[in-house]
Amino acid sequence: MVTSDVRTVLVIAAEDFELKYIRQRSDVKWILAANGPGPSLAGEAADRATSDVDAVMSVGLCGALQENLGIGDIVVGSSVNGAPTEMLQSPMKFVAGPIASVDRVAQTVSEKQRLRRTGAIAVEMESAAVLERARRWGVPFYCIRAVSDTATEGFELDLNAARDTSGRFRVGRILAQAARRPLSGVPELLRLRRNSDVACRALGEFIGNCTF
Repeated sequence: MVTSDVRTVLVIAAEDFELKYIRQRSDVKWILAANGPGPSLAGEAADRATSDVDAVMSVGLCGALQENLGIGDIVVGSSVNGAPTEMLQSPMKFVAGPIASVDRVAQTVSEKQRLRRTGAIAVEMESAAVLERARRWGVPFYCIRAVSDTATEGFELDLNAARDTSGRFRVGRILAQAARRPLSGVPELLRLRRNSDVACRALGEFIGNCTF
């Protein structure tokens, strides 16, 4: 583990846009990495970065499983798939609770309801793999997520079908789906873009003000 006045923290997200509002801090050196959605790609991102860090964070967007969570709300994982994680402090509002980490987009309200019955309050796709690396390296792990879709929202677009064989989302596939049903697909794309930006801004502000 690194020992210095400035902590070195590896921050892993699925997509670059999830990291764009994270600002530099005088007490932290961020190593930012994004390699695509899902555990395999997140694990690759961690493996290509470094184990010579003081802490690891898995950050990004999540789907709410708890109905009182709204767009842009911050969720801090108390556990990921049952494995305990480190907690942090912040003057900003957040909700702490278990996270479900899976290798697919939770597309429907019924799928979210099934995941909610596990006790999880939010679902995402990368934290389990990143947590495994942090445990291997013997450094603290934190999971910080911002809600981009609520527990009562599903997707008409099949985002899982838009992933390629490596697991990455292909924009062309998403746009092609939207073009085939423009009356529903295009508004959904606009909603996803708007909600994602709200969530990413909230995420960046929260990370800039938390203590860990």
